Amino acid sequence: MAHKNDSSQMRACLRDSDPGSGPARESRGGSSQEKKDSTSPKRNHSESSTDSSQRPAAEARSGGLRDGGELKREPECHMELENLFANKNHTVLIDTKEFRAGKIVPHKETNSRVWDDYHVKLPHFQRSSTKESRWEAIIRALQKLMNGHASVGDVEGSIMAYNQGYRADWSFGSLYNYAERSKQETEFSRVIAKMAALALKLPELIQQPIPLLKQNNSHAITMSQEQISCLLANAFFCTFPHRNTNQPGSEYANFPTINFSSLFADPSPRKFQKLRALFHYFNTVTKAETKPDGLVTFQRISIPPNNCPQWSKSPQHLTKLRVYAEGTIEKEGKGMLQVDFAAKAIGGGVLGHGMVQEEICFLQCPELIVARLFTEKLADNECLKITGAQMYSNTCGYSDNFEWHSPHKDQTRRDKWKRRFCQIVAIDALKFTDAREQYTEKNIKRELFKAFVGFKGDHNIPPDYTPAIATGNWGCGAFKGDPLLKALIQMMAAAEARRDLAYFTFNNTRQAEELQRMHDTLTRRKVTVGKLYSLLQDYSKLYTHNRHKGNVFQYITETMGSQSSNL
Repeated sequence: MAHKNDSSQMRACLRDSDPGSGPARESRGGSSQEKKDSTSPKRNHSESSTDSSQRPAAEARSGGLRDGGELKREPECHMELENLFANKNHTVLIDTKEFRAGKIVPHKETNSRVWDDYHVKLPHFQRSSTKESRWEAIIRALQKLMNGHASVGDVEGSIMAYNQGYRADWSFGSLYNYAERSKQETEFSRVIAKMAALALKLPELIQQPIPLLKQNNSHAITMSQEQISCLLANAFFCTFPHRNTNQPGSEYANFPTINFSSLFADPSPRKFQKLRALFHYFNTVTKAETKPDGLVTFQRISIPPNNCPQWSKSPQHLTKLRVYAEGTIEKEGKGMLQVDFAAKAIGGGVLGHGMVQEEICFLQCPELIVARLFTEKLADNECLKITGAQMYSNTCGYSDNFEWHSPHKDQTRRDKWKRRFCQIVAIDALKFTDAREQYTEKNIKRELFKAFVGFKGDHNIPPDYTPAIATGNWGCGAFKGDPLLKALIQMMAAAEARRDLAYFTFNNTRQAEELQRMHDTLTRRKVTVGKLYSLLQDYSKLYTHNRHKGNVFQYITETMGSQSSNL
């Protein structure tokens, strides 16, 4: 394993010449929309300890790494960062000069009240021709909640005071249900008061425009955790203008929702658990003794389609793989690039009824939710990498069995930019109405490129300083992805990106053993990515014409067995 590089050789963290490059270090991962993975046992998604020395258990014993080496993790393999700075590809919402002096204060910009199609339309930037502006109405409404005695009815009244056009459409059943059922757990009125005060700090904490991370444009945004908490408090109180719908034809039709109105309606067990996680987050960030004091980076990476690897000609051999029948991406994959099995609209159904891998990840780490404010839906050649998000909650279960479990004390170390060593990459898989569609060359190439975009590291960082990837059954379950095919696709993309893989099958021991055996066979035969791609093409032709009844692993094993040993 590489040691920490203490040199300052790493050039600009966001290279103008490389559309895929950005802040030098990032970290983490999850899945979305109402899609169930092929296995979904109830399990604790994290523990109170976050020691980076933890390592996965229950490794598939049919193979594994023959060299016995550990997969690389941060901070052990971390390459030292240069000083934090802003440039045309990187917006930094704090004062970088003050940051180098050890202070985190907002960056102040003279012409800050930008109101256009390229930046977030912030409520305190909105100009008004009426006697009272929207922001003035928000101040008046939220100040009423700061006396420490506000009821859910008071919260509803305040929110509707500046969202009157939605009075007939919005309901607050799940918020009433939460307040009634959580009396032993949360002092609702007290937390609401602190949240209202936090939301009203918006003009103080955000003093420059926040760019929209639009399609086909690589850009990064770095902000403080306090700034994130303020933006999320505003999302809770539904203050963001023009963001109450994303229906076709609306201004933000291609963006996720951000105001929390959908979470407050239609009480359900899932929403109750979501509100438990979110109120714990707000209670934590509004206490002086637990208020977070670091930074988080959100980086959209867009790689032009003409830079897609030529899969059929690739000479790359598969990288290291370790398969684990037990453990989770979030815990045992700590320090690796953690894959978020994302929706195109980042966060999926986290503010609605969705409750699978991505939503769970966003509830454990609510700072991820702020990405919905500025991230347009992902195109086929794009991903979103998030570096430094903090975990606040332990959870257990999945889908209808999901529960908020307990507070989480995140002790993950921080990098030079005060970001936790936690990197998440959001990549969205295709959803198939007919499972056979995934074996077409077009769809295989799409998934290969999407995975490659997510897995590709910064070109300024040598492989020895690049952590492994923690992933699993990406796009399977309700999306009808074949776990065996998806595993091969991710192995190929990782090889092209020159990164090792940790693959979690979530208690599916048989799949773990099959995958490890297949990887051992392919590496023993020195099968290249190009050769494996050719095998997938051949299988696709046979499978789509019902001329091969076995799965893709069986086909590859049979084909290699009938060919010469120097395949």
